[in-house]
Amino acid sequence: MQAGFSSVRGVLFDLDGTLIDSAPDLAAAVDVMRVRRGFSSLPLVHYRPHTGSGARGMLRAAFEVTPEHDGYELLKEEFFAEYAGCLMQRTQPFAEVSSLLAQLQGIGMPWGVVTNKAQRFTTPITRSMAIFDSASVVISGDTTAHAKPHPEPLLEAARRLGLPPSVCVYVGDDERDIRAGKAAGMRTVAARYGYLGPEANASAWGADAEISSPLEVLKLLELP
Repeated sequence: MQAGFSSVRGVLFDLDGTLIDSAPDLAAAVDVMRVRRGFSSLPLVHYRPHTGSGARGMLRAAFEVTPEHDGYELLKEEFFAEYAGCLMQRTQPFAEVSSLLAQLQGIGMPWGVVTNKAQRFTTPITRSMAIFDSASVVISGDTTAHAKPHPEPLLEAARRLGLPPSVCVYVGDDERDIRAGKAAGMRTVAARYGYLGPEANASAWGADAEISSPLEVLKLLELP
């Protein structure tokens, strides 16, 4: 399963849980909402496994609500407002990410980001962190008409890179990342170091490879 990928000409990454650890800020935003309603504060360890699912995961972790519940949309907008206020207070790249991206840049390998995070959050994050200065493309959750697991965001990223999807690799820490990558015709890598909870079975996602740390991406690229 861990055989290298030949003829790779571009590498695309999910954002939260793959390149950056935004869990502390996302958790802080929703926890403020809990406390405001008279509930006890919950530790980061409670929220972390749900972070990859964005607002849906955070609100489920904090209030056990789903998008089908009455009032969910109001809760979601409140969460977005809280998150916007603490967007970069605690968010950092995962260990090895800076080195990985620098090495990709050094070998002339175009790389980019495809995330379901809305542009209102993606843009300030990527503009404020130096690691994204060398990104060739950044696709947010509302850049196209569809979000992952639909393949369109990944196909749009490939178009902007000027590459066929078949020579691109997509790295993500959620099953929908792998589904989107496969549907787009890309080779896929499951990142196990991000927000996967103990019950997650990444091996069942059907990714072409799995990694336990960011720099392992380099081992998968069959470079000249």
